[in-house]
Amino acid sequence: MAYPTKPWTETDTGLDGFRLWPGLLDTDTQKALLHDVQTRVARAPFYQPATPGGRPFSVRMTNFGPLGWVSDKQGYRYQRNHPVMHQPWPDIPPLLLDLWRDLTGWPEPPDACLVNLYRDTARMGLHQDKDEADMGAPVLSISLGDTAVFRFGPAEGGGTRSVKLASGDVCALTGPARLARHGIDRLLVGSSTLVPQGGRINLTLRKAL
Repeated sequence: MAYPTKPWTETDTGLDGFRLWPGLLDTDTQKALLHDVQTRVARAPFYQPATPGGRPFSVRMTNFGPLGWVSDKQGYRYQRNHPVMHQPWPDIPPLLLDLWRDLTGWPEPPDACLVNLYRDTARMGLHQDKDEADMGAPVLSISLGDTAVFRFGPAEGGGTRSVKLASGDVCALTGPARLARHGIDRLLVGSSTLVPQGGRINLTLRKAL
């Protein structure tokens, strides 16, 4: 798999450190990446996490890489095994590692890839990614499938704004935006036919340790 070489088209998001590359992955690359994702999901199926208070998430999720992010009554954390299958997570697809290297320039590879499946009315409330040991490392996100309305705002609070993330878009939280508040307001259901049975798959690369 490949994606366009430099110069990549980057959109000004209005928030320093929040970087967005719309349409970076073409249709063939999206299909090939989805195949790699589906192959790994067959070994580490999507499951429904819950908050520490016991409230189920509206998204289903799994993970790739040495570590996976999980949430349950014991809290938010990274662990090495699938909470239902009790097996190590599958490896991170090579294309995602290439994107991390080329777009973030971070000297170490990611050790966790969160895989979230959004369907119908699934959403994600505003939150900050704060469970990592080094919060200076970037967070890189790849969208496949239905367009999502992504809401974001500065870490210190204040107003938020939104942007639409379509299939093949890639974005990153870096530098001053690393702890930006962000979430998914809603899906534009049916805006893509990429994901079987509809919906959106979001792949989020992090350096957990």
